[in-house]
Amino acid sequence: MPVNATRRLFCFGPFEADEGEGELRKHGVRIKLHAQPFQVLLMLLERPSEVVTREEMRQRLWGEGTFVDFDHGLNSAVNKIREALNDSASRPRYLETLPGKGYRFIGPVTLKGQATVEQPASVAATAPAAVLTAPHELPVAPRKVVRTLLLLVQAMYLAFYLAALANLPQIHDIFLAANLLAPTALMSLLVTSAAVLIPVRLYIFAAVAFGVTQLPAKFGRIFPGLLLFDLLWALSPFLLVPHVNTGLALAISAPLVYLPFAQRSLVLMFARGG
Repeated sequence: MPVNATRRLFCFGPFEADEGEGELRKHGVRIKLHAQPFQVLLMLLERPSEVVTREEMRQRLWGEGTFVDFDHGLNSAVNKIREALNDSASRPRYLETLPGKGYRFIGPVTLKGQATVEQPASVAATAPAAVLTAPHELPVAPRKVVRTLLLLVQAMYLAFYLAALANLPQIHDIFLAANLLAPTALMSLLVTSAAVLIPVRLYIFAAVAFGVTQLPAKFGRIFPGLLLFDLLWALSPFLLVPHVNTGLALAISAPLVYLPFAQRSLVLMFARGG
């Protein structure tokens, strides 16, 4: 039997972009915007605060086998979007141009459900539920607060790595005392991961400090690998067991398991802050 599937309605300021109807409305009144500029707008609204490159737009809207004046077509589409939103290239409120890179939607965006459409039950049943937080689900926070929290997270991880490398003999003794399998292999994993993660943390620290515009996209590419290492390092409080009891070590590890996901949310919020 068919089931109902909610289609997307992007809301920003007084505007709403109805994906199902292919309409842009202001205060409920339809604004004329042709199909191609509307699709460009949807691409930007799907990834608020992130840079959408010109190449990504070309691949999605024109494809490989279409021979068109892509630059002229995209520039025309962006101009029509700005005209519809009463926006300015020099002082943008919604659509920001990054010369040589692409475009970014800089206004807060809310995704809502609207009318429903019929969809086969088999398709709906197999659609995966989103596990990680999407950018549009995150609140807009002051950029200074987000930057400070991100810098503190990087500093904390760096302190973990440096403290571990400075106390390798003691850590090796802890592994031996705990009768762990392959303590030498565990030591190699600890040293290798710390050596890999220190420059990664320094990069993120610098990117946040200097406001690198493509940080969300770059972080998204390294997140799966970084998550694996971060979950391993969430066990680091157990290295303090000679000094603290096991319960306290577990209590410290629990928030460290959550921290990588909180960090991802902060990175997505980074370019949105006011």
